[in-house]
Amino acid sequence: MATLYFGGSFNPIHHGHLICSRAVAEQRGYERVVLIPSAQPPHKPDAANMADAADRLAMCRLAVAGDPQFEVDDLELHRSGRSYTLDTVKQLKARAEKEIHWLIGADMLLYLPYWHQPRQLLAETHFVILARPGWMLDWNVLPAEFRHLEKNVVEAPLLEISSTDIRDRVAAGKSIDYLTPPGVCRHVRERGLYAR
Repeated sequence: MATLYFGGSFNPIHHGHLICSRAVAEQRGYERVVLIPSAQPPHKPDAANMADAADRLAMCRLAVAGDPQFEVDDLELHRSGRSYTLDTVKQLKARAEKEIHWLIGADMLLYLPYWHQPRQLLAETHFVILARPGWMLDWNVLPAEFRHLEKNVVEAPLLEISSTDIRDRVAAGKSIDYLTPPGVCRHVRERGLYAR
């Protein structure tokens, strides 16, 4: 079964994550998308508005409950320290996964050469790049060994939804209905997440 792994802080997960990852899966022939919420995102080590990992995991599960195309894997929450993608890829391969296809947003592409052990990560992982319509990049600004990723770019539907906006709306006392699945809205409300 062809699997597309999608890691992130999911703080919180929203319809943009789900619609865009499903669109990539359909365009590239993946049968399922596995969400992997990070325990300690390396690029957001001390974020004041980061919900607890257990809450972010619960929201991912609520968001995809009953959808057979999506699964949630909590493997990063069982490791200590920062959630490096390379460690996750190695752990997935230790489970007998032969090839790991990993979805990242095009906004992260310029940072990819600075991720933990980037060259080994590139050798171990097949990256799929999710780009907004009209997104452009001068591929020459990337180190040469990363430029082949240009053929892995998939255009996503244009959706103006972000986790930052959702957190800001909650802090301002505004509704987040229709931006994220109902179970996630309910969890945010019941747990008092993102309220200032």
